Amino acid sequence: MDAHHAIPLSVLDLAVVGHGATTAAALADTTMLAQRAEALGYMRFWVAEHHNMPSIASTTPPVLIAHLAAMTSTIHVGSGGVMLPNHPPLVVAEQFALLEALHPGRIDLGIGRAPGTDPSTAAALRRTPAGLGVEEFPRHLLDLMGLLGDPRTADGMWNRFSATPAATGTPTIVLLGSSGYSAQLAGQLGLPFAFAHHFDTGGTLQAIDLYRQNFKPSVVLEEPYAIVTANVLTAATDDEAAWFAAPGQLMTFALRTGRPIQLASPQVAAAHPDLASARQFPTNRIVGAPASVVADLEDLVAATEADEIMVFTFTHSIDERIRSLELLAQAWLTRTASTEPVQTALLH
Repeated sequence: MDAHHAIPLSVLDLAVVGHGATTAAALADTTMLAQRAEALGYMRFWVAEHHNMPSIASTTPPVLIAHLAAMTSTIHVGSGGVMLPNHPPLVVAEQFALLEALHPGRIDLGIGRAPGTDPSTAAALRRTPAGLGVEEFPRHLLDLMGLLGDPRTADGMWNRFSATPAATGTPTIVLLGSSGYSAQLAGQLGLPFAFAHHFDTGGTLQAIDLYRQNFKPSVVLEEPYAIVTANVLTAATDDEAAWFAAPGQLMTFALRTGRPIQLASPQVAAAHPDLASARQFPTNRIVGAPASVVADLEDLVAATEADEIMVFTFTHSIDERIRSLELLAQAWLTRTASTEPVQTALLH
């Protein structure tokens, strides 16, 4: 049997607003995607925190998580992630303690230390330009963990404040990162770690190695648990997948060259003068027919020894996003003779 067969798949979504679409439509699409991901056996469905961006409707993960968890019944729903520098730890603890009480055993709190926006928007969120650095991040993270039932020191906010009156469970806390800093911290605290491989900025293997080297067993985790995100789009053929991937490639290229655009349709993207340059841009995104996508994901699992792969599907239409999840789930299941479900390794 394939050694990687039991690796579960999960989904990351940004509630992307396509050109000409509305926030309401984008959020309805995300809801539909979460429901389909659950039916297909994906393990988690996470939503990101981004602010003041014309093409991303996922501004407030706790609100969206409450809705998505209510519209599903078994899939883990969480944040990928909550950007802790934007919020007081007590506020985040209250939000996620409440979510956990509403949906016991299904809530994940992915925590990041980036602002998820530009400096002026970050300052507006925090009501002050002060504290925009990340120096206080470890202390705030420890306070958050303690408030959610995992105190690591003798003294902290949890000695004076309660996030909820009588908790019966705690959300799964996962540290997110795109560099070595969060990898080392996650290891030292014995937390699960999710690396943003889909950011396409490199350093994946180094960060995962740092996480494992620094890992110390904790009350929540005895062994390292590494989630690797990947930008994945599959369709019936390689050509069809390339067609549907073009809008996402173009939008990423525009962002990186300082000329942000909205997510175009495949037809508009195909005629765009920058598409050829966008496609030549070095990338780790995985695009193609199901067999080639599965092979590439197997290579990623082999290289990283990931415990879980979380896929982000960047295309214009909800139909293509759903179809990509369907084809991937089917191909992932049938790549050996085994009929094990995708969901095989819960953190809870």
